[in-house]
Amino acid sequence: MPPFRGTSKERDLENGEPDTERKRSRQFSRSSIAQPGDLDEYQALDKYISTYRDPKAAAVDDAEGQQKDADDARKGKPWWAFWRSGTSSQAKESDPGVIPDDWLEADIHQGISAQDVEARRRRFGFNELATEKENMFIKFLMFFTGPILYVMELAVLLAAGLRDWVDFGVIIGILFLNAAVGWYQEKQAADVVASLKGDIAMKAVVIRDGHEEEIKARELVPGDIIVVEEGFTVPADARLICDYEKPEDFAKYRELKEQDQFGVSSDPDDEGGEKEDDEKDEDDDPKHIHQGHPIVACDQSAITGESLAVDKYMGDTVFYTTGCKRGRSYAVCLTSAKHSFVGRTASLVQGAKDQGHFKAIMNSIGTALLVIVVFWILIAWIGGFFHHLKIATPESDSEDLLRYALILLIIGVPVGLPVVTTTTLAVGAAYLAKQQAIVQKLTAIESLAGVDVLCSDKTGTLTANQLSIREPFVSEGQDVNWMMAVAALASSHNVKSLDPIDKVTILTIKRYPKARQILQQKWVTEKFTPFDPVSKRITTVCHLDGVKYTCAKGAPKAILALTNCSKETGDLFKSKATEFARRGFRSLGVAYKKNEEEWILLGMLSMFDPPREDTAQTIVEAQQLGVPVKMLTGDAIAIAKETCKMLALGTKVYNSQKLIHGGLSGTTQHDLVERADGFAEVFPEHKYQVVEMLQQRGHLTAMTGDGVNDAPSLKKADCGIAVEGASEAAQAAADIVFLAPGLSTIVLAIKTARQIFQRMKAYIQYRIALCLHLEIYLVTSMVIINETIRVDLIVFIALFADLATVAVAYDNAHSEARPVEWQLPKIWIISVILGILLALGTWVIRGTLYMPNGGIIQNFGAVQPILFLEVALTENWLIFVTRGGNTWPSWQLVGAILGVDALATIFCLFGWLSGDGEPADPVSRNTKLNHHGKTDGWVDIVTVVVIWGYSIGVTIVIAIVYYLLNQIPWLDNLGRKTRSHADTQMENIIGHISKLAVEHEVDDHGKSRYILATKASAEEEEE
Repeated sequence: MPPFRGTSKERDLENGEPDTERKRSRQFSRSSIAQPGDLDEYQALDKYISTYRDPKAAAVDDAEGQQKDADDARKGKPWWAFWRSGTSSQAKESDPGVIPDDWLEADIHQGISAQDVEARRRRFGFNELATEKENMFIKFLMFFTGPILYVMELAVLLAAGLRDWVDFGVIIGILFLNAAVGWYQEKQAADVVASLKGDIAMKAVVIRDGHEEEIKARELVPGDIIVVEEGFTVPADARLICDYEKPEDFAKYRELKEQDQFGVSSDPDDEGGEKEDDEKDEDDDPKHIHQGHPIVACDQSAITGESLAVDKYMGDTVFYTTGCKRGRSYAVCLTSAKHSFVGRTASLVQGAKDQGHFKAIMNSIGTALLVIVVFWILIAWIGGFFHHLKIATPESDSEDLLRYALILLIIGVPVGLPVVTTTTLAVGAAYLAKQQAIVQKLTAIESLAGVDVLCSDKTGTLTANQLSIREPFVSEGQDVNWMMAVAALASSHNVKSLDPIDKVTILTIKRYPKARQILQQKWVTEKFTPFDPVSKRITTVCHLDGVKYTCAKGAPKAILALTNCSKETGDLFKSKATEFARRGFRSLGVAYKKNEEEWILLGMLSMFDPPREDTAQTIVEAQQLGVPVKMLTGDAIAIAKETCKMLALGTKVYNSQKLIHGGLSGTTQHDLVERADGFAEVFPEHKYQVVEMLQQRGHLTAMTGDGVNDAPSLKKADCGIAVEGASEAAQAAADIVFLAPGLSTIVLAIKTARQIFQRMKAYIQYRIALCLHLEIYLVTSMVIINETIRVDLIVFIALFADLATVAVAYDNAHSEARPVEWQLPKIWIISVILGILLALGTWVIRGTLYMPNGGIIQNFGAVQPILFLEVALTENWLIFVTRGGNTWPSWQLVGAILGVDALATIFCLFGWLSGDGEPADPVSRNTKLNHHGKTDGWVDIVTVVVIWGYSIGVTIVIAIVYYLLNQIPWLDNLGRKTRSHADTQMENIIGHISKLAVEHEVDDHGKSRYILATKASAEEEEE
């Protein structure tokens, strides 16, 4: 151990720019990027230890900067271009992504100019994986498409043909109102989501106009000179130019480029990998020559599956979203994100435009309603033939066959159904965005509402992702301060982007002043080797006073294997590692060697990532919602089980090897996944398999993930959730992106999704019942008494229904205590019963008008306005029944319905558009119809009050019937799918087939043949 020294007088390292922790300045010198000020590596490390602030403590200071980022996300379009979405609208979709060679010739010290940036962005758009930008005008026109809308457009043509211009105008008004409301609400929701996406923006260091700047990665253009450095994500596909510390090598780069010495690779599998592959590539491509020493090392496991970081040389390509693990280099951007390797892969995923289960449900309801309305039109026409009605004459009368068809088309097809449902989803998405959950696909809300299994990461979701070091274990005869100093030496010193483990190791030095004094001595780092999953350790070679020290930190077994310690010391070390694991601690062994001497085992650090404060309660809430949580973690099984105990999760946690290579297959394997509370030592392919097996059992599964390698399982899941801090590729594959950490956000999103689902379900039940109500009443009225409600009043009934129920999107709703689903048979049965009750209610009031004493009429009135008011009131109030009584209705819904009711009342009082109001057959003997010679359809105020009272009574009766229907057990479960069903025979067949492989062999006579054989086990393959 080196001797302790007194430190020289320290510089004032406490002072500095207050915004340094939040954001580097837009422009700064090249030296300031290397390390803060003029400090060397270890001085910068000491400053970091002194000045580090907890991000939570700095959150208030960050608010202003975050608001600025959010404001920036809204910019990007001129004020008059209201139809644009805020990002580049001029990127050409047909652009093949081919970059002119002269674009890649920029000088590393000068970069490209602002004018070049604008010109290139106009051609290639922003450097981001984004969904296709929608033309706002085309999107508006899309609200006029679909089976239901086509029927209403047919009604427009029919009204024009009948020269019924009032109805013609009102129907067009209804169509445009629905389209405008739907378009506006979706745009508002999209704007809210877009404003939050600035919070997850990747950053990049770029050279432009002779200055180094930190910008959002989306602002990069092809040909930009960027700095690729350790700890940062590569912001674009780029070609390495030269080491950052050796800019003089730029001349060599240019010379080799002119000689065409660099192989062009657009596929990461063409680089790195196993040695044999490299040799083969070099033989096949004589131009593929590594120049000099490796400049950087990149972790490409997310793309290629390689375990080790891949060394990259001058002229090699580094790929978008991969992580730089070592080194620092200048590089030139080769293309935009859309045309990068990851972008091309993502485009394959995005290419399939899945309309989703929600769209299928809407289409099935719409189609059923169309069939029903055609049936009722047929019945009405048959009745009309018996009443000797003409096709379209007399022109001024409502009693002809085409007007019957027009009336039934208007009331039988709910024009507001597509708009109200999509508006409800859009408003819900905007609300979720305010809760830090970005919905990228509206139909994901429906999927999230029905989820019954949640597969969750541990770190950062169930736990706080705030590692802390507990009391370390120190080997006999070793000093704890020296051990902590060695652990800090065997860590990355890039303070701008530290791994969580390295970060907590370095910051813990504050608790050990003598260890900090050791670090303040004149250390010089010769070589740093980051962690890799093969060696399972981090190694640093450094020098002090001419003595070479090799410091290592890593998995206890890997560190113990380096040393030749005594059996007693080794056994004690192993027992401590086991004890730490049982207590839920992550262990890291620490060792060093001096010059070429033996390795010395110093001890072990115990790290603990505590559960989030709200996690245990949130898991209980999730279970109460019928969503059990399965924990998938890369940690050891002992740590996973201990974490489960802390979180009140079950402890049936299995090693992922049991899932893949445990000899299980078929039903047994599926049973294991269903029964398990979690899996430990999980890799991304295990996540995909867990999701697939749960889906095969009928479960709707949500999956959380953060890496590019999680993208397949996120896409496979019924609802893929990219957690806070996820990579761009994971965000692109996910249905929902969370900006806030923790499981509570996910559970809140599930509750909100179920509330949104409840609003849609209530509206659909309401709308089907409305259609059936008027179809049943009007057709029976046409057939029996040759009477109908005037078409002018019918269009206003339809208009009022749509006006009132657009507010459903803002209604209060309750969250079901179990996963929800459409249960279409139940919806149809209840809606039919409600429609029949409404029709009976209307027939009762119509029947009273035949009574000689006036029936419901108190002083004077007319048939048409009385029927109009009763139908309008009972239909509007039905939404209060179907929404349920678990919550009070919102003021928006109450206000909209009361406003429409007031309009309907005025229509009734003054007899607007009601005509004569006399039935054709039979003639009523009611003495109060059109009393005192009134033929204008007026109705007295007392009669209107009685109609209101009668309508309230009808609504109460319907509410009681609705409540009783929902108490019937078989009806309550009608249409629910079995969430856990096993097809034992098929699962076993597939399990056995999966163990087979096709082998090719050549017999003694040289003939080829293919045979079925059992797959080799993983152990045999390794041998």
